Amino acid sequence: MRKLVLSILARDGAGVLTRISGLFARRGYSILSISSGVAEQKGLSRLTVVAQGEPQILEQIGKQVKKLEDILEVDILEPEKSVLRELVMIKIKADHSKRQDVSSISDIFRAKVVDVAKDSMVLEATGDSVKIDGFIELLKEFEIMEIVRTGLSAIKRGCEYQN
Repeated sequence: MRKLVLSILARDGAGVLTRISGLFARRGYSILSISSGVAEQKGLSRLTVVAQGEPQILEQIGKQVKKLEDILEVDILEPEKSVLRELVMIKIKADHSKRQDVSSISDIFRAKVVDVAKDSMVLEATGDSVKIDGFIELLKEFEIMEIVRTGLSAIKRGCEYQN
């Protein structure tokens, strides 16, 4: 199985995300992550969709997404020609005696401590999925109370773009 990263430019409107995810569901495609936000032009949204499947099925995904109503552009993002990032927030059970150890691990991954309570800490990190997975793995020696991951956001490198 391979992964496919799509960057989709769509008109804002009710049901756009539902139509995209519905296409994947009807075809039995596996969505690993989906993120969406406002684009560079008013009235447009940019979505990053990460799908997994057999190569011939992945090839069809881009073609079928392009046919959907309100879709203006679909780009397949190749990892070596793109910047791929993810955000994670992790709540760790950590009293005063463990905070320095947690902070040391956070420093290695350039993570930030964004909240400290009496018995817990919330950490924030960004990076590629491998970095995020490694950060979580090292934090398993502490009690992880909660993890929130945004899913992948991605953009092509360089000045190449379409109007």
